[in-house]
Amino acid sequence: MKRILFTHSWFHRYDAKQWKTAQPYPPLGTMYAAALMRQQGCEVKIFDTMFAHNAAEVVPHIDSMQPEIFTIYDDGFNYLTKMCLTNMREAAFEMIRIAKAKGCTVIVSSSDSTDHFEKYLDNGADFILLGEAEITLKELVAQLGKAGADFFSIQGIAFRQGGNTIKTARRMVLKELDELPFPAWDLVNLDVYREVWMQRHGYFSINLATTRGCPFKCNWCAKPIYGNRYNSRSPENVVAEIKMLKARYPFDRIWFCDDIFGLKPGWVNRFAELTQQENLQLNYKIQCRADLLLQENYIASLARSGCSNIWMGAESGSQKILDAMDKGTTLQQIEEATGLIKKYGMKPSFFIQFGYPGETKEDIEKTIRMISRLLPSDIGISVSYPLPGTKFYESVEAELREKANWTDSDELALMFRNTYPAPFYKHLHRYVHSRFNLATTKADVQKLFRQPWGLRFAHVKRIVKVPWHWYTGFMYRQKMKAFQY
Repeated sequence: MKRILFTHSWFHRYDAKQWKTAQPYPPLGTMYAAALMRQQGCEVKIFDTMFAHNAAEVVPHIDSMQPEIFTIYDDGFNYLTKMCLTNMREAAFEMIRIAKAKGCTVIVSSSDSTDHFEKYLDNGADFILLGEAEITLKELVAQLGKAGADFFSIQGIAFRQGGNTIKTARRMVLKELDELPFPAWDLVNLDVYREVWMQRHGYFSINLATTRGCPFKCNWCAKPIYGNRYNSRSPENVVAEIKMLKARYPFDRIWFCDDIFGLKPGWVNRFAELTQQENLQLNYKIQCRADLLLQENYIASLARSGCSNIWMGAESGSQKILDAMDKGTTLQQIEEATGLIKKYGMKPSFFIQFGYPGETKEDIEKTIRMISRLLPSDIGISVSYPLPGTKFYESVEAELREKANWTDSDELALMFRNTYPAPFYKHLHRYVHSRFNLATTKADVQKLFRQPWGLRFAHVKRIVKVPWHWYTGFMYRQKMKAFQY
């Protein structure tokens, strides 16, 4: 029986923004791989780096288990891993060196290693799993230690032999996702996750994935793991996992971390039927596109199954920029979807992206006005980030000489030339949040004049902070003017 120690390279403490936000989620991708290999008869353990202080903490886990195989298997369902942050890459390299020194065969699977497999092989990894990797891992482990092992016939790997780098044929993605075992939830310490959530937010949220991939072609969005194919678990399979989790690891909320939730026709309606049949009282949030949120029956099914918050990739308030991104959505669709979500008592939230090539002051102002007018429940702001394998990356690749990756997710560095220099976008990020907070508070006050009995402590807190938001907004606006904004 082969012994495999799994880990991942996401160190929550290495990213100040995420550590402050304190919304950690278990590494689903790692847990799926571990569950499959356990099903194959291997002895498996997970060293969860989420709350680790440094890579060296893996040493006692290797010494205790003495695994033949050490696998860094990143969570492909976490959008942050796509960004290939240098803090996490260096942590992966250090763990590779530690494991090799302990005599382990080292296997790596991640967005970053798929895009830059040579770098990982240079740092000592034996095999890189390219793309979706569970079946590839199963086949590779079966060959390891076998006399006359044939690695060339395994699709989706990169390795070195005789000083040459070998990259085998691409593996097709899985279609029948129900055939995979549920993630190995028992191999991570969920009590630690629960403690962080309860202390900071007063509830415990877990993550689930119902699909893999995205069929749309926004030209800045990389898909190194699941590609442009879209495959879905059945509603029955998802509900079975939710029931299991409720029984073993009671939770309060769910983040469905799919790129797009419930795209398959009839899926959400069937999911809603099953949650009602099983009397599952859920509270969950999802991610979706504006153009898919215009079907009232879809929205109604989301609401009755327990959806409370829908994060929409609004991106920009300028149709010119949306078209340049190949987003495939319109400003009218964003507005209509926002209204429909609110109509059914759910919260619309916007992902906003600044700094796309060609964006001007006028485009930025249009985005700010859209946010203030539509008043989403929350906003998440980033700047355009070139990811390998995208049309956007190819258009700016020549400019990525000095820097091609952020150190952490709060760096917000624009790594190519645009209308404004990189420091401008730091100030813009804070300015937009100030404007958003002022617009939200203004709407609260207007509503309270109409319905004074609806006053809540949260409203009072926001109103008290109005002078601060006005002051910070003014200051950041002045700093932006230094860049001739």
